[in-house]
Amino acid sequence: MLYQQIARNKRKTYVVFAIFFALLGLIGWVVGKLFFNNALSGIVIALAITLFYAFTIYFQSTSVVMQMNRAQPIKNVEQAPDLWHIVEDLSLVAHVPQPDIYIIDDPSPNAFATGRDPQHAAVAVTSGLYQLMDREELEGVLGHEISHIRNYDIRVSTISVALSSAIIFISSMLGNMYRWGWLFGGGGDTDRDNSRNGNILQIVLYIVGLLFAIIGPIIATIVRLAISRNREYLADASGVELTRNPQGLINALKKLEQVTQPMQHVDDASAALYITDPQKGKHSLQQLFDTHPPLADRIQRLERM
Repeated sequence: MLYQQIARNKRKTYVVFAIFFALLGLIGWVVGKLFFNNALSGIVIALAITLFYAFTIYFQSTSVVMQMNRAQPIKNVEQAPDLWHIVEDLSLVAHVPQPDIYIIDDPSPNAFATGRDPQHAAVAVTSGLYQLMDREELEGVLGHEISHIRNYDIRVSTISVALSSAIIFISSMLGNMYRWGWLFGGGGDTDRDNSRNGNILQIVLYIVGLLFAIIGPIIATIVRLAISRNREYLADASGVELTRNPQGLINALKKLEQVTQPMQHVDDASAALYITDPQKGKHSLQQLFDTHPPLADRIQRLERM
């Protein structure tokens, strides 16, 4: 089952790319028709922005995502001995290169893994998690995160972050262009096209453009749903396989379940990477698009192992 999931995650990478490049092409078509009277120009601009985000984050995923989340690297074992040794030991057991290690200065306990493959991966924990968990619990959390690396979940996650960032940026740009176009008649195109059909088309395009500007962040959330809930269950089970100690992760999840304090600084595009919701339900609608199963369900599954 593990190797089948790894293969599925690799295939899912290309599916996610194809679907959302098509979606961004549609947004670009609307931009081109609205502001340049040329659909191809808008499509080229949208895809160029997306390619820039995708390749920048894909090939520089560790540094970009860590900067987004204000994480600082742990460069030697003296900085965080327990953390360093646990990551080192679990990497050997998982047969993956030791990932880079980062600390996020935040009292809310949380952790995530990122990267494009096991050879270019990193794990990050908050200072709150490092202080809250005992060694056994910290081992359980890191076993979960290193399982994401071994299972190639991080590749899908990284691409999801890239596409989310691109969609958020383009939606914001479209919103600004819409406002300017509304004030100045869409760049003068409306004045040149006085036909009734042209005016109707212009109105329809403005409505569609406004809708894309409004729902862009929602679409970005749907992108993050490419990271399925099932991967969390699998990472929990894989983490237990690495540590040979389900109780460590169970106790860690129980502690995380009691935490109500959201993280101080959360990048929306990478929020789904964390082991538990870093915003702690700050946005009520977010639960409709939650990429993580409830902690109580995960604990119950682990207790049945």
